Order: sequence, then structure tokens, then C-alpha cells
Amino acid sequence: MEKKSVSVTLEHVTKRFKNVKGKADVIAVNDSNFVIEPGELVTLLGPSGCGKTTTLRMIAGFELPSEGRILIGNEDVTMLPPNKRDTATMFQSYGLFPHMTVFDNVAYGLKLRKVEKSEIKRRVDEMLSLLGLGDMGDRAPSKLSGGQQQRVALARSLIVTPSVLLLDEPLSNLDALLREQMRVEIKKVQRALGITAVYVTHDRTEAMSLSDRVIVMKDGVIRQMGTPAEIYEAPESRFVAGFVGKAAFFSATVTGHDGENWRCALGSRTVPVKHAARDVKEGKAVIMARPESLVLGAKGEGKIDGRVKLNVYLGSAVEAFVDTPFGEVLVEIDDPRVKTIYPEGSEVSIDFSPERVRLLPESEE
Repeated sequence: MEKKSVSVTLEHVTKRFKNVKGKADVIAVNDSNFVIEPGELVTLLGPSGCGKTTTLRMIAGFELPSEGRILIGNEDVTMLPPNKRDTATMFQSYGLFPHMTVFDNVAYGLKLRKVEKSEIKRRVDEMLSLLGLGDMGDRAPSKLSGGQQQRVALARSLIVTPSVLLLDEPLSNLDALLREQMRVEIKKVQRALGITAVYVTHDRTEAMSLSDRVIVMKDGVIRQMGTPAEIYEAPESRFVAGFVGKAAFFSATVTGHDGENWRCALGSRTVPVKHAARDVKEGKAVIMARPESLVLGAKGEGKIDGRVKLNVYLGSAVEAFVDTPFGEVLVEIDDPRVKTIYPEGSEVSIDFSPERVRLLPESEE
């Protein structure tokens, strides 16, 4: 199947919705700027109402920007209707035609384009095979499982070889196991076809496992863009840090910088921290630590003392919830057959290395 890889560019895109009650307009998307490279899968991630779906709908042509430009490849598509944009959108609902077979559902877009019957059969058979549906072409959608129906919906979107595939929370109707399986399927197919894709979700696991890059949004504003590793390991704010993964936050005071580490006062103890967000300066700040970057030890050995409240066994790890003067802190202990697991009620201390934690501005944003 022919590969079509193009970029998607948003230049100062803003979307306002008029308030019919005479109040101020609602700004759903505020001055968004980004470029999705050809063949990339980029996820728009954020809580409900952050503007991610509105952004996707503007790329698709279902909404028009109030300001700014949208380009697909080198073509300005800002004012073009959806059927002129060479995009395909996969929605939360499967939207399959119940009176058609799987084959006819997938072939529907090609028939609208008046593709020859022999070519339709070749392309549909190829797509069904790619998605593991090769022997299901003559079945009705009602005879398929939820995951199989989702693959049919994906096949129908891909069969028209769009330049850009848009996915609006497509896995939200599936159970946890099927979601995990379909994440892998979508990634494999997108990579195999080389199609540029924009994925919308509020599920951080989906975003981190699927994406080449993640765009984190809040209140219509892009808060941070980067690879999943960059977003997870080097967040620029408490919001981003907490939204993309579990994290503990410790209020501290930055007292100086010695060229390699920031010096921080954490209670009565001094803590060195190597990495910091751009806006950190001397004074009030927050030390961010992921559960896997913290280490439990005997009371008095680490930086923060506490008491084990609860241990949760996960097989490959144990999550220890520790009560501390900074609130409840989650510590992840990998390889529990080898590492020390402190019983619930034990007095312990928490330590961390300067390389594995990060300084963030005091602001919640």
C-alpha cells in the first residue's frame, strides 16, 4: 500500500466559542504552535476540557480556527472542509454499518471514491490481513469482539490511505486488556504504513506507550512538548509531572548552586539536586521524585523519616505507601524477592540521589 507521509503544522491557532448568554467568549485553544513531522505519531494529552479534541477537530476540518493557520504538508487547509483535507478520523464509537459485512465496511470509502472492484478487493484483503482480520471479511460486525470491531474501524480509516490519521480516544470503549493489545496494533500499523498520526487521549499510559512525541495541554494552552522520556523525566511544572506519572512533591528552599548541583533545604537537612526546570531560581521550589527513584532505608539513614502505612504487591515490584511530614509518599521497590521490604508499621527513612530527582517551580502550574 502506498505510503503518504506529510507534516502537520499549527501556526498561532486559537479557537473561541461564543457565549450565548452574553458572557465572555470561551477560549478552547489558545495560540497553539507545533509541527508534527512526516510519519510521526503525536499524542495530545490532557484532562477533559483542555482543548485536545478541539485541536483535533480543527485539523480534521470539523471546526474552523478563530485565528491562525493549519497546514498539511505545504498546503494551507485552514478553511477547507473535511473532505478536501486527505485526512481520516477514527472516533470513540466504532460507527460500523451493522447491515454490512466486515469486507463491505472496510471497502466503503473506496467505493465512494469509485475505485475499481478488483483494486478494492486487493486493498481490502491486504488491510484485513495486516490487522489480523483476514478470515473475517464475510462476518457481520455484531459477530465480532470489541477488539475486532475496533480493528475494523481502524482498517476503514486506513484503507483510503490518508495523509494524516486522526484518532479521538479510540480505545475508550475497550476493557483494560484489549486497550493494551490495541495500543500495540495501532503503533505497528502506523509504523508499517508510515502515516502521520495525531492521537487524542486523557490516558497517560496510552500517550507514553504509543507516541513519538507528546503534547501536554491544560486550559487550552500547550504546557509542554517532548518525547515520552523527556516529558516523564524532565517535566517543567508540577502539573505536567503529576499528569504523566506518579510523583511525590517536597516543598524545599533553594539556597544556592555549586556548579553541578542545586543546594536545597528540605526541613532541617540539605539536599543536592542536579536537574532543574527552566524557571527554577533561589528561594521556594519543589523537589519532584518518581516512586522508582526513591529508596527506603532504616530510620535516620535517609533525608526524610516516615512510617510504612501500606505495602501493595504487584509481582515485579512492591509499592510502599509511607506517611511522612510531607504527606503520603509512594516508593516503588523493584525485584521484591531481593530487596528489603519493610513491614507495615515500620519506621523508615526515604533517600534519593541528586541525579534522579528534579527541581520544579513552586507554582502548581
